[in-house]
Amino acid sequence: MAMGFRPVERAAGNGAVEIGRLMEIAGSSSQISLDGQMLASLQSDPDPSIAMAGQVGSQVKIRVGQRWLIANVRALRLADADSDLILGHVDFLGEGEEDRFTGRLLNFRRGVTRYPTPGSRVYPVSSADMKQMYAADERAHIEIGTIYPTEDIRGALYVDALLGKHFALLGSTGTGKSTSAALILHRICRSAPEGHIVMIDPHGEYSAAFKGTGEIFDVDNLAMPYWLMNFEEHAEVFVTSTGAERQMDRDILAKCLLAARAKNRAAEGISKLTVDSPVPYLLSDLSNIIQTEMGRMDKAGGTAPYLRLKTKIDEIKADPRYAFMFSGMLVADTMAQFLSRIFRLPGYGKPISIIDVSGVPNEITSTVVAVLARMVFDYAIWSRGEAQRPILLVCEEAHRYIPSDRVTTGASVRTILERIAKEGRKYGVSLGLITQRPSDLAEGVLSQCGTIIAMRLNNDRDQAYVKSAMPEGARGFLDSIPALRNREAIICGEGVAIPIRVSLDDLEPEKRPASTDPVFSELWTQVGGEDQILGRVIRRWRSQGR
Repeated sequence: MAMGFRPVERAAGNGAVEIGRLMEIAGSSSQISLDGQMLASLQSDPDPSIAMAGQVGSQVKIRVGQRWLIANVRALRLADADSDLILGHVDFLGEGEEDRFTGRLLNFRRGVTRYPTPGSRVYPVSSADMKQMYAADERAHIEIGTIYPTEDIRGALYVDALLGKHFALLGSTGTGKSTSAALILHRICRSAPEGHIVMIDPHGEYSAAFKGTGEIFDVDNLAMPYWLMNFEEHAEVFVTSTGAERQMDRDILAKCLLAARAKNRAAEGISKLTVDSPVPYLLSDLSNIIQTEMGRMDKAGGTAPYLRLKTKIDEIKADPRYAFMFSGMLVADTMAQFLSRIFRLPGYGKPISIIDVSGVPNEITSTVVAVLARMVFDYAIWSRGEAQRPILLVCEEAHRYIPSDRVTTGASVRTILERIAKEGRKYGVSLGLITQRPSDLAEGVLSQCGTIIAMRLNNDRDQAYVKSAMPEGARGFLDSIPALRNREAIICGEGVAIPIRVSLDDLEPEKRPASTDPVFSELWTQVGGEDQILGRVIRRWRSQGR
């Protein structure tokens, strides 16, 4: 036998056979040598975990005193063209105690207390060992799938760690990302029927998935008061100029907006009223104040900045597409009712709000998302000292709202979401980011996510970006990202005991998002009724309704 392996040796009482030796020890990553003939003979073992022994992505165990040390196989190469000796790199995951009578693994935990010495024997990890490794402890958890390569060991996410440190769900289009997001949120809703979840849905996919367990909001029923915007968000909507003119327009808007807010009765008694205070005001008041300022003799500059602002405000007031936010009906002080509806306070057994922004005019979508995200964060800040109601904010297509510096900078939505990523957990705000382009996310945001759920990523830059955000010990798992099947994911970070590869559960059809791909081979064989279809589509198109 190559390398002078001793005759096959079994681990005491466990029936496991020796498959190799530890050659080199170096912190997290070490080198082992494996007997190729022994690995080949194990491939027909009825235990799928043992049959996979020695493959990339499998686990092996090494005894250190009365403990078993578990390591993940990251890379393999043949030592010599004519030998059966295989050299592999492994990353240590954690350790468990050895049962004195059966030799099995008990009380597994992350981290390593004592490292083994070179020459220590290497054994395959059995399904019984994996059951111990992945068994959810008494902490609150949700089960979302089956651990690869087993058929019955359940993969669990620890809810408090998952939400307390933010999470990201990443995967290329078509890998089952939306269905996986719906699965995780359904399981959270089932375990916490009085929860508080706000989901930004840019494509209207999730309304179908949560119509029974959540409240669905779109442009028809969102009724989001324009006066909830702070000054930055007002400037994004109303200020159209650039360069030096932009600063002049912003200064005029700030002065007139403060005056408009001060006219409201709700502003009485507020000694520190600012342009950012969420105090109702009339758009007509703002327009009239700009008109009055324009007529003053002591104003700086000409009338052009005032006319630009007034024209934009009047244009938005008259545009029916903006009615969900800038309608004259939204001037009443409905802040308490709005927060109650959106944040599910109380939830009445429907813990999730789906905010469908697909019907929102494209030019203000980012501002609407910014207002919703900032409302979540500001509520958390100003409710300190009250009974705590943590809120989870889930952002689908997150790269649109927190783009990297290569794409754009300075939008208020990016500012608030980056702030939530960095500071949200102190105030009880959790962030869930879902994206197909992690490399287009702002630098540093992904590293703020304590748990990363990575599905297949086809783009090399995305794969490299995700790897750079992950702890060293998970790199071996992440190397298999390009080889994942649909609805398979690598999960690592705070939400799991150790990194896992999991095959996600099937969702019932009525709980799935409306994101299935069209079946061209079938749909392009169907004909008939096109005249009526075109008539209905054009009618909806012209009336901007659904």
